[in-house]
Amino acid sequence: MIEELKTQAKVGVGLNALWKALTKELRFVVPKVLPNIVKDVELIEGDGGLGTLLIFNFFSGAAYQKEEIVELDESFHRIALQVLEGGHLNKGFSFYMTTFQLTAIAEQETLVDVRVSFETETYQESTMPSKTIKATLEFLKCLETNIMNGAP
Repeated sequence: MIEELKTQAKVGVGLNALWKALTKELRFVVPKVLPNIVKDVELIEGDGGLGTLLIFNFFSGAAYQKEEIVELDESFHRIALQVLEGGHLNKGFSFYMTTFQLTAIAEQETLVDVRVSFETETYQESTMPSKTIKATLEFLKCLETNIMNGAP
């Protein structure tokens, strides 16, 4: 059975800048925003749109994680990335997906709804989804700072 954890964050940058960073610039932005965690993000297939395959190479722990953009809705500003290989799937999960939904609050403020959907191979209490939520909120803070400082 697929379970979900949800959270929200207000980000002090405009919707368009944040959307661009989370979609078209994602593979360039993530290593800049998380330089001690993500070594690089390789584009395996696609152009950043639906069906794009990315490999996130990490410095420690899980050596890599292959993800696919399984949802990309420009009109609703929603993107979902599903883990296909490595990373969380090596830690007892059979399904792991993170969805971002962006909503403009003001000209320079965006509400980000984050949903982590997951299924474990065998029942187990896991803190991984809550750690993903916490790490995603930290990522959004760092991304906000990066955009505010004029970086793409």
